[in-house]
Amino acid sequence: MSEIVVSPVKNKKELRAFVRFNYELYKDCPYAVPDFLEDTLDTFNPKKNPAFRFCEAEFFLARKEGKIVGRVAAIINHRANETWKQRNVRFGWIDFIDDLEVSRALLEAVEKWGAEKGMNRIVGPLGFTDMDLEGMLTEGFDQLSTMNSIYNYPYYPQHMLQLGYEKEVGWVERKVMVPGKGHEANRQKYFKVAELVKKRYGFRIHKFKNKKEIYEGGYIPKVLGVVNKAYANLYGYSEMDEEQMNTYAKQYLQYLDKRYLSVVETAEGEVIGMGICITSLSRAIQKAKAKLFPFGWYHMAKALWFNRHPQILDMLLVGVLPEYQEKGANALIFADLIPEGTKDGYEWAETHHQLEDNGPSQAQWKNLECTIHKKRVAFGKNLNVK
Repeated sequence: MSEIVVSPVKNKKELRAFVRFNYELYKDCPYAVPDFLEDTLDTFNPKKNPAFRFCEAEFFLARKEGKIVGRVAAIINHRANETWKQRNVRFGWIDFIDDLEVSRALLEAVEKWGAEKGMNRIVGPLGFTDMDLEGMLTEGFDQLSTMNSIYNYPYYPQHMLQLGYEKEVGWVERKVMVPGKGHEANRQKYFKVAELVKKRYGFRIHKFKNKKEIYEGGYIPKVLGVVNKAYANLYGYSEMDEEQMNTYAKQYLQYLDKRYLSVVETAEGEVIGMGICITSLSRAIQKAKAKLFPFGWYHMAKALWFNRHPQILDMLLVGVLPEYQEKGANALIFADLIPEGTKDGYEWAETHHQLEDNGPSQAQWKNLECTIHKKRVAFGKNLNVK
């Protein structure tokens, strides 16, 4: 039996191999959307990812007969641990061939690394922060993934259970049909509620003329500040600071059609809610083979600006300040975004992952025709700390 060797990434060449292993493992899978090489390398670069100011990480590769057969990142988010009064080491960016000894060796490397640093529990898959990819897919293996979610083969969660891991938390994702002929549902309810809250509370939708206005108007910290407060009590969340906000804005605003940024304000101009969508880039990334250069940019540009028949709209973020969640603020977001999606001919919207036990979040879809088509789980296990 060939020995499995797990070792930490030592240089840029190995780090690049770490990122590209995901593409090699899934290159023949029609549902997987691989890690974007350039963006992922930046995520792993302490000089470019501000999360390294409160996180530390190690990256491991598993080899069998000299060939890479698995990868995993070990991460400690000290800010999250302090917030939640925990000593967790996270595992993320985990991929492996269907060999239990490979997955065992990878996770044992993370367990050992975490225990040596004083951690007492391992959880994942999670990233540095809540803005990174998280949750192992457990249902929906025949559904197209997104650039902001993890795809994995069905054997992954089976390995986790065999290795003694247990479900820590679960998320669901929905396919929401864009209202139109044959899919009207009760969308008029959003418009009625939107008009009511405008009159009763003076709420309004702020739309932007260009991206320059978003920056110069100070809307990056205002909008992502809503995320901090709306997501504060969600599993494992650690608050974003201004540097992180600017980093995420730079990463995603390049893909944004400003019509799909919906910001809710009070009559006094306070930002209390937001919804952000982009056209699906999944097929474009597959065609680009997860690299922007030398030719990947063509597929991205085609999907963003020259696609006359878009099919899927990705809902990146939807959030409302807790004190306004029962006042219909989210109805304004949907009443603003639905007409745009209908006009552009989208067939459905793909929601971001939402905690399965988050009642208010799950209830916001009740007036639209939708179905849960993916489920994912974070697994956990206590460490044998002496």
